[in-house]
Amino acid sequence: MPGDYLLKTEPSEYSFADLQRDGVTVWDGVTNPAAVKHLREMQPGARLIIYETGDHKSAVGTASVVSVEPADPKKPVVKIKAAKSLAQEVSLAQIKADPRFADSPLVRQGRLSVVPLTAAQYKILTGY
Repeated sequence: MPGDYLLKTEPSEYSFADLQRDGVTVWDGVTNPAAVKHLREMQPGARLIIYETGDHKSAVGTASVVSVEPADPKKPVVKIKAAKSLAQEVSLAQIKADPRFADSPLVRQGRLSVVPLTAAQYKILTGY
C-alpha cells in the first residue's frame, strides 16, 4: 500500500485552492535532499495532506499521487490530483500539541516540505 505524505506549500505561490482549480499539477520546486527522497518514494495512489505555510500554518486539504517519474533522481516528477478540503483545518499548534506527532518530521524538522505520515497521523488530520 502506498504511504501517506504531507506536502507543504506557500499559499501566495500555489495554494490548495489553486490545486483544486487546476485539478492536477506537477509538484515541483522541492530541493531539500530529504524531501526529494520522500518524493522519490511516493507511489501512485499515495494519500496526501496539503499544508499551507506562511501566515496560515494549517493542514487544509487532501490530494493523491497520480504518477511518479523518477528519471532524474534529483528532481522526480510527481503528478498529484486534488481531492477535497478538510472538514476542519488543523493548525500547526494543534499538531504540535498532539503527542502522536511527537516523532514526526513535521514537528522535528520544521523546514521539511515533504513529510511522511503514518496512517494514524493521516486519519487524525482528515478525521477519516
